[in-house]
Amino acid sequence: MAKKFVVWFRDVGKEDIPLVGGKGANLGEMTKAGFPVPNGFIVTADAYHQFLDENHLRDKIVSIIEGLNVESSKDLEKASKEVRFVIEHAPIPKAIAQKIFQAYFQLEKGIFKHPLVAVRSSATAEDLPNASFAGQQETFLNVKGEANLLEKIRECWASLFTARAIFYRQTNHFDHFRVGIAVPVQKMVESDNSGIMFTIDPVTNNKEHVVIEAIYGLGEMIVQGMVTPDHYEVDKKSNDIIKKIAKTQEKMMLRKDGKNVIIPLLKKTGEKIKLTDKQILTLATLGKQLEKHYYFPQDSEWAIEKNKVYIVQTRPVTTIGMKSENASSSTVKEQDVIAQGDPASPGISSGPVKILSSAKEIGKIMHGDILVAEQTNPDYVPAMKKATAIVTERGGRTSHAAIVSRELGIPAVVGTEGIMKSVKDGMVITVNGSTGVISKGALTASSLKVPVTQMKHIKTATKVYVNLAEPERAAAIARMDVDGVGLLRAEFMIAGIGTHPKKLIADHKEHIFIDTLADQLATFCKAFSPRPVIYRATDFKTNEYRSLKGGNLYEPEESNPMLGFRGAARYVADQRVFEMELAAIKQVRNKHNLKNLWFMVPFVRTPQELLKIKQIMAANGLTRSSNFKLFLMVEIPTNVIRLDDFLDVGVDGVSIGSNDLTMLIMGTDRDNSEVAKEFNEQDPSVLWAFEKTIKTCIKRNVTVSICGQAPSDYPDLVEKLVSWGITSVSLNPDAVEHVREIIAHVEKRLVTKTK
Repeated sequence: MAKKFVVWFRDVGKEDIPLVGGKGANLGEMTKAGFPVPNGFIVTADAYHQFLDENHLRDKIVSIIEGLNVESSKDLEKASKEVRFVIEHAPIPKAIAQKIFQAYFQLEKGIFKHPLVAVRSSATAEDLPNASFAGQQETFLNVKGEANLLEKIRECWASLFTARAIFYRQTNHFDHFRVGIAVPVQKMVESDNSGIMFTIDPVTNNKEHVVIEAIYGLGEMIVQGMVTPDHYEVDKKSNDIIKKIAKTQEKMMLRKDGKNVIIPLLKKTGEKIKLTDKQILTLATLGKQLEKHYYFPQDSEWAIEKNKVYIVQTRPVTTIGMKSENASSSTVKEQDVIAQGDPASPGISSGPVKILSSAKEIGKIMHGDILVAEQTNPDYVPAMKKATAIVTERGGRTSHAAIVSRELGIPAVVGTEGIMKSVKDGMVITVNGSTGVISKGALTASSLKVPVTQMKHIKTATKVYVNLAEPERAAAIARMDVDGVGLLRAEFMIAGIGTHPKKLIADHKEHIFIDTLADQLATFCKAFSPRPVIYRATDFKTNEYRSLKGGNLYEPEESNPMLGFRGAARYVADQRVFEMELAAIKQVRNKHNLKNLWFMVPFVRTPQELLKIKQIMAANGLTRSSNFKLFLMVEIPTNVIRLDDFLDVGVDGVSIGSNDLTMLIMGTDRDNSEVAKEFNEQDPSVLWAFEKTIKTCIKRNVTVSICGQAPSDYPDLVEKLVSWGITSVSLNPDAVEHVREIIAHVEKRLVTKTK
């Protein structure tokens, strides 16, 4: 199939993420649905990969990044500059450039018009955990002329290798070339006003409100937190404006003499309400329509030009989870209050202040510090991940600092005027992200009388589990309305150990592997007790194992690792590594007395292989019982076809791994841009496999779950799964609340039908 280098918004939708990325797919989806989206086209991920291939850039990039110590800010920045220089100075292939020129000149009627455009980045690996950190890639506004457009497209491609992006992928052990990038090119809206809209309160998770923040001029200043925006709230049911807070805007960005410039505003202009009531209500109506279309709360960017409202992008809100009531600050002595800002990310944290005047100083931040800055941008992310709280002088609830803090689950207060003069480095303060109060000293949550975090419990017969990988998130996610952990991935924990298990065995350091894994497993089990935590044994592929220290000594180079030496086959081939995992399991269950840890075996090719696994486990003192359950992953077509034979071996339940099962049924690799567009978890053949698995398990009185991406993404699939009788679903944390509501609705309808 011929590669598509350029596609129009109207020709793509939400199923085209592998080709056009999340941002591009949403622009297409909104355009087709009739939302007021400025016209545009997308330079696809195919074009990016073709550009790399024709210029032979992959090997050059690898040679720069290989062996990089990402903890060294200096080395990281140096490598990033070298990679970006290579990309920005390589020629765009003629076939791609021609397609871009043709589309650009068709944006406006008339011969060789040079329209102003916004050039944005749209990453294609949006299913990676935490991959949605705000602003990881570049955006350019008011770009004019075909030569400038090509330059900015190259810079968008290069922004995949900013220091922050390299740091993120390296620390999470992601392949740098697994992530592709598309570039939406959109007719520029010369904004009189612009801003952000959430169809759920991003701090309290109140679903009854639409939250809108607004400024004068171009929206880049609100996203970067360079100014503090007006704040409006609209009640969804009554359509009443229930809150209007004007903030003084000192400066604005606009286009002048062919450039984007920041100009000062007169105080009497800057302190005015930025939107009329009619504009606020028009935006709120569009927000509700977007949420209805996507079946999920939306985080949208909007702009108003000559009183016409446009939606320039949207994405699902990534921070839905706990509902936290405002904490009371009544017991904080008035003399201890340093400042009051806008609550941006709930929670309370204390620590020493570190003031950063720019992103160049991120090396100053140590774990446990409170980061104080005028504003943050994506270059601050490595430091933000170490901080225990964030405080900024500028910005609103939709600024970079606010969004990333919520994604990291740490308290944040923004728009705190004068905070950088009110505190000093080393001073211990307490940040209350629920009230916006900054106070002296290390006050605890209990001394502030913070209510226990609550979440409305929705009762469903179908259990709702969560997919997890990082111990740091266990405590926060455990407070959500979940019935346990349906998929605890081993890979992140073992990647954190950093050394190949066989090297540890060779060095007689098995205890490092066993103790580290056991400690991290115990973290999850304590947080969720008595709810079950289902640990999926290691399913590293050979290329992933080779990235660990010493991995090249023990791992073959396979042409297709996905179908290679992985999963159960490894446990049978070398029991020593598997027995280290089993020892960690036993340590958690026996030494820590955490009996809620259960076990799941991945990628089992034959019933005989499953039997051997059970024999090894039994020899190591782990057998099925009333408080130790054994699960089988169903992720290979043979697991579906011979399911009865697998169940005859004896397991307590199965979990459908929809990602691998879909790839193997469809014969496509979702990480390969050449064929990823064929990946479809709702293809009839895949749905047949889901239904057969569920109904076979119900007939055999075995529990059946699904733990891949599909139920997090497709509400209509959840309805099918429940109607077929699935006993549980395991979801990404951000989808839990929404999907449980869908399940409750479907179950109610099914009960009504049977009466």
